[in-house]
Amino acid sequence: MNNLLVVGAGGHGKVVADAAGETGQWDQIAFLDDGYPASSSARQERPVLGKVNQAPEFLDQYPDIIVAVGDNFLRVQLLRYFAKAGFNLAVIVHPAAFASKEAVLEPGSVLFAQTAVNAGAKVGFGGIINTGATVDHDCVLDEGVHLSPGVHLGGTVRVGKYSWLGIGASVIHQLVIGENVIIGAGAAVISNIEDNVTAVGVPARVIKKKRIPEQKGCPA
Repeated sequence: MNNLLVVGAGGHGKVVADAAGETGQWDQIAFLDDGYPASSSARQERPVLGKVNQAPEFLDQYPDIIVAVGDNFLRVQLLRYFAKAGFNLAVIVHPAAFASKEAVLEPGSVLFAQTAVNAGAKVGFGGIINTGATVDHDCVLDEGVHLSPGVHLGGTVRVGKYSWLGIGASVIHQLVIGENVIIGAGAAVISNIEDNVTAVGVPARVIKKKRIPEQKGCPA
């Protein structure tokens, strides 16, 4: 039985499920969402089976799982929880995406349509490469990184865990973006960015410090 659970039935979850469906890898795709049962009416094409903490009840029927939650830190926590519970963590690559055979896509990562991940690059655990984003050669994205639609990374860029690059941001080659960073929409990053900050503008500049994610237990 080759079925997939998508955790999160919101807009992001809808796109993740659609990408998974386009691959043809899974016979059935269903959601878990904490809005259940109300959320079930919004997903007529694919069922919402229950709340997130009910996932173990569906393990036998749905052995594969992907977390479609926008919060980078929470997404990684949930993926680790589900791996310990015995699920197989999916990797989803839309058929209209390109991933080099020499790239590494870690468990729980998703590549949407029109993305490109080039040779020697690594997309870390639970990473999201959103529509039309590109990751050039030898980039390293740590766990929980989200590149929004239209983000472009030059070669050998490093992005620290839980960082989120906003729509249309660009990063020149050989830079380091720290952990838990937000890069604003349309920013042009031309110098290294320290941990736990928000940076915006052209060229990108730091405008505020961010709170460090708390190491709490998984809520599932």
